[in-house]
Amino acid sequence: MRVEWTQLAQDRVFDIAAYISQDSLTEAKKWVGRIFDYVKRLEMFPESGRNIPELSGRKEIRELIFGNYRIIYRVEQDISYILTVRNYKQILPLNEIIKDN
Repeated sequence: MRVEWTQLAQDRVFDIAAYISQDSLTEAKKWVGRIFDYVKRLEMFPESGRNIPELSGRKEIRELIFGNYRIIYRVEQDISYILTVRNYKQILPLNEIIKDN
């Protein structure tokens, strides 16, 4: 299984890293490396994340919990798409993860 990050998800990670870097650039770099490494588990275990409570009935959209962050992703055939990364205290804007196609 392949893992692909959407532009939005990448932007969110780097926004969070920029915030962390205000205290420590070293810690921000470590955090980015750890989150990308953590998501690699989806290559072998794409359904290891839990179903998202806000989206009951949408089993293809799942989340991994990474510290204080929710990594939202969608499983399709042989690809896991990382859709967004949000602090768990934030309301999850469903328009970021559900698109009318």
